[in-house]
Amino acid sequence: MSETNTASSPFTMDADWLPFHPSPSKPRFVPPPGAVDAHCHVFGPGARFPFAPERKYTPCDASKEQLWALRDHLGFSRNVIVQATCHGADNRALVDALEHSNGLARGVATVGNDITDEELAGLHAAGVRGVRFNFVKRLVNALPFDVLENIAQKIKPLGWHIVIYFEAQELPELYDFFTALPTTVVVDHMGRPDVSKPVDGPEFELFVKLLRENPNFWSKVSCPERLSQQGPPAYADVVPFARRIVETFPDRVLWGTDWPHPNMKSHMPDDGHLVDVIPRIAPTEALRRKLLVDNPMRLYWN
Repeated sequence: MSETNTASSPFTMDADWLPFHPSPSKPRFVPPPGAVDAHCHVFGPGARFPFAPERKYTPCDASKEQLWALRDHLGFSRNVIVQATCHGADNRALVDALEHSNGLARGVATVGNDITDEELAGLHAAGVRGVRFNFVKRLVNALPFDVLENIAQKIKPLGWHIVIYFEAQELPELYDFFTALPTTVVVDHMGRPDVSKPVDGPEFELFVKLLRENPNFWSKVSCPERLSQQGPPAYADVVPFARRIVETFPDRVLWGTDWPHPNMKSHMPDDGHLVDVIPRIAPTEALRRKLLVDNPMRLYWN
């Protein structure tokens, strides 16, 4: 898993890009049988699956084979691969990974307003079960709400869900749009809370309200490495936030590595350390089974 960029790639990764950890530790925590890494990515390889011209970053290559090796090393059984913004709405790398996963991966795609029903059916056959709307301004150019609403209506008959990625300070202005979405909605990384603020403070309370009052909303409790100010290996300042969500909404939470950790600037996490955070945010065997097995299987494989 130490290989990063390939010599034959026509793309050169950004000078400040941090490649994924070459040899992550074996976690002390052993995931339950059938555990799902419900948030990860594949990048390229660029020589075969070019990155999008409109991308705002150029990563290292991160292949499906490297993802499967990490899955096995960490003790997981399945993956949910989320389309990365560096590939835009070109889902070929995602579909290739799904079609070579032996049924052990599902996908979340990015699609444009012009997507046809036939193209959606093809994605569904490959294993796609959702689309992602990204509202993080430094990563994507914003799409008009009417375009997103149209996409939501197109995917609803397939039983797909919508994944939304935003930062906590943006939730008040997006709240009404989010709650009007007609499908199951999965929030990436707890809406990126500011963990220097109180876990019961008004900012995080708004996110808790979103989940409490909208039973179609789920949350990923992943990416402590993106949220923590205290840093590795424990990411202790993130634990109270994630644990609150897991304990309050045990049937609507997911967990993922976020491998290969795009756009990390502070450090590159050891994936084994990330897995070892799980028993601290899901302190009982029953909660861990819901988080890692029951919930992702219900959402992606039923």
